[in-house]
Amino acid sequence: MEILPAIDLRNGKCVRLRQGDYAQETIFGDDPVEMAQRWANDGTAWLHLVDLDGAKAGKPVNHEVVRRIVQATGVKCELGGGIRDEASIRLMLDDVGIERVIIGTQALKQPQWFREMAQRWPGRLVLGIDARDGMVATEGWLDVSKTSAIELAKQYTDLDLAAVVYTNIANDGMMQGVDDATINDMIKLAELGLPVIASGGVTTLDDVRKLATVSRSQPKLIGAIIGRAIYEGTINVADAIQVAQ
Repeated sequence: MEILPAIDLRNGKCVRLRQGDYAQETIFGDDPVEMAQRWANDGTAWLHLVDLDGAKAGKPVNHEVVRRIVQATGVKCELGGGIRDEASIRLMLDDVGIERVIIGTQALKQPQWFREMAQRWPGRLVLGIDARDGMVATEGWLDVSKTSAIELAKQYTDLDLAAVVYTNIANDGMMQGVDDATINDMIKLAELGLPVIASGGVTTLDDVRKLATVSRSQPKLIGAIIGRAIYEGTINVADAIQVAQ
């Protein structure tokens, strides 16, 4: 199981939100490149980048900062936030040098388009499912739909997707751990045959252990994203990588 330290970008800074709420922002660093280098030095093979301005604007905003992170660290990066058209995918994959892009809103609202993009870039697209009480939320979590996370994923099991990033919004940035309901949802997604990356609520090494244990019996659980916990110091990235392995 891979550990993916998260770097959330807003106004060119490294921040964290609580439950995706832009009004509840903590700034953790003025230089996201320096932060990315720190996690790379701790031995991570992947970084999870989120363009929060992009999620709101519906198009990439912080791509020049992202480009600097990719060039400075040399580690593989995935990015979500504002990827809603082909030009944005092309910019990130072919120009900026992102390994894989995360698409959430458009996978729900434009399923045919999402299919075409996944076929055009096999193994490079990640289905981003942000859920509240098991229902998919979109537009940077501002709307909650009538579609369940499992229903959405089922539509795309025939595609060559890099992964599904599953986030329980209720847990995100709250430092309350990963709950059993979320783990059960992730197991259901993995049982569909989709590679799953856990996101939201990973607070202590016990959470990492819990997910790593699930991953051993369910090898499709391929990763865990850690955000606020690494900034507040309740998890050390190097230790998390060791536990995950």
